[in-house]
Amino acid sequence: MVKGLYTGYTGMVNEQKRMDVVANNLANAATTGYKKEGMVNQSFDHELAIKIKDTSTGRLPQRIGAISLGVKVGETYTNWDQGSYQLTDNPADLAISGNGFFAISFTGKDGATSIKYTRDGAFTVDNQGYFRTSDGDYLLDQNGAMNSDNNLANFVRVNPNQEFSINQQGYIFQNEQIVGQIGVVDVADYNYISKYGENLYDLVEGGQIVASDASIEQGCLEASNVNVIDEMVQMITVARAYEAGQKVIQTEDSTLDKAVNSVGRV
Repeated sequence: MVKGLYTGYTGMVNEQKRMDVVANNLANAATTGYKKEGMVNQSFDHELAIKIKDTSTGRLPQRIGAISLGVKVGETYTNWDQGSYQLTDNPADLAISGNGFFAISFTGKDGATSIKYTRDGAFTVDNQGYFRTSDGDYLLDQNGAMNSDNNLANFVRVNPNQEFSINQQGYIFQNEQIVGQIGVVDVADYNYISKYGENLYDLVEGGQIVASDASIEQGCLEASNVNVIDEMVQMITVARAYEAGQKVIQTEDSTLDKAVNSVGRV
C-alpha cells in the first residue's frame, strides 16, 4: 500500500524536473542561436519481491514477481535542429546554415581564458576592428578554431574604418581583398558537447573538432528553435501529470487513514 506513495512522489518530482526544462526553453525562446532541450522518462530498475517466513514452503523465501518503484529522469537531450533566420542588415551579425559552431576565446571571471563554442552570431566590431560577442569575448578565425589556438593573432580583425563583406565560406573582404576568415567548426560526436551557460558550449574531454561544411549568412541571426506553442502545450501536460500524482498520494493517504483508524480499531 505504501509503495503507491513512492510512485506518486517520484512521478511528481519527475514532472517538476520536466517543468524546469520547459520553463528554461520558454525563457530562451528569444535567445539567438539557442537550442531547446527535452527530457525523457525512465522507470526505476525493477526490484525482485519475495515472501519471507512463509510456513507453507518450509520458511524458504518465495518469488512473487518484480515491482517498479516509480519513474525517474532517463535523459536530458538537446535538439540541434536549425532555427529560422532573422534579418538585421547589420554586417557584423552572422548566422550559421548547417552544422557547426563559432569558436570564441572566452575569458572567465577568474581571468582564465579558454575556447567555447556558440551558435550566437550577434557580434560587434570594436574600435580596433576585432569581432567580439555581447560579453566582450573575441571571435576566432578559421586557423584558431580548427587548431584550438586562442592567441591574439587568431582573433578575427578588420579595418574598423572601412566596410567589409563576408561570403558563405566565411571569407572577409575589404577593398576586394581577403583579410581573414570566420572560424566555424563542427564536433564529430555531439555527445561530447556540454552546455556551459551564457549561450556557450564546452567540448568535453574526448571530443574531436572537425571541419564544418556549414555556410555563413551575413546580416542576419539564427533564432532559437523553440516553438512557444509546443512548449505551452507541454507545460499544460506536465501540470496535469503533476496533479495526477497529487491525487494518487491523497488517495493513498485516505486509504491508510481508514486502515489505521477504522480497520485497526476492529
